[in-house]
Amino acid sequence: MSFGIPGNDPASVPSRRHIFGDDAEQYDTARPGYPHQLVDDVLDFSAPAASEPTLEVGAGTGKATLAFARPGVPMTCVEPDVRMAQVLRRRCARLPGGKVSIEVADFETWRPSRRYGLLYCAQAWHWVDPAVRWAKARAALAPGGAIALFWNHWFLQCGKLTDRLTAAHTRHGIEIPPDTLLDPRLRPARRGPEARQWREMTASGFVDPDHRLYASVHERSTSALIGLFASYGGYRALPSEPREQLFDDMTHLVDEHGGHAHVKVITSLFLGRTRVDAAPAALQS
Repeated sequence: MSFGIPGNDPASVPSRRHIFGDDAEQYDTARPGYPHQLVDDVLDFSAPAASEPTLEVGAGTGKATLAFARPGVPMTCVEPDVRMAQVLRRRCARLPGGKVSIEVADFETWRPSRRYGLLYCAQAWHWVDPAVRWAKARAALAPGGAIALFWNHWFLQCGKLTDRLTAAHTRHGIEIPPDTLLDPRLRPARRGPEARQWREMTASGFVDPDHRLYASVHERSTSALIGLFASYGGYRALPSEPREQLFDDMTHLVDEHGGHAHVKVITSLFLGRTRVDAAPAALQS
């Protein structure tokens, strides 16, 4: 029997974006964070509106939240899954000043009560309904406010191990989920003005677009590498028995490889801002 991966059709997105909450702790442990330089670049880009509060869309367990929380600057985190939000609250409890507020809601229906100087979204913008996400972002931002969208692309650096793990999927009749470690496609597929995110952003009225890439390499033990695979939505959506059989096979292969692997991460960042001279969009009530 062949096990495919659910597509990103609009009907499936609302339910699939909650799949990560099935084991929020595992997700938090397995997923890498984001480059310090990226955080600095986003804050530099948003400096003209730095006095305004910050909004995070799809905050998850806080992989980016702690990096962007600044002393004295209020932050609102919107997260649709209550289980992910529980981990997020615990992580934010160590921040001084109590400036981070967490709201469990879908961004599509969430109603802001204030304007924000920076809206950022880490690894989650594709889960927000494309029919409304750009307008919602523009309405939440102050004139001149910045938007920053970023996500990680993962690659195994060893071609031989990649081939052996890919063959394991074939043996178990499981398709490789898109945008995961073994996905052979070029990622990011397009850059700058050729990228869909750039085109959508500028078509929605955002100005000063920019696209930046950051590269890093991480060494992972067998268990940490399999944990990263297990954190992907495409694998979480598989029936448990074939998924665990595949992971057992992959564990054996990584152990034979030496019990570790190097993972290259390319982090893609898109930046834009609302026009300074634009009349603010009406806050939805």
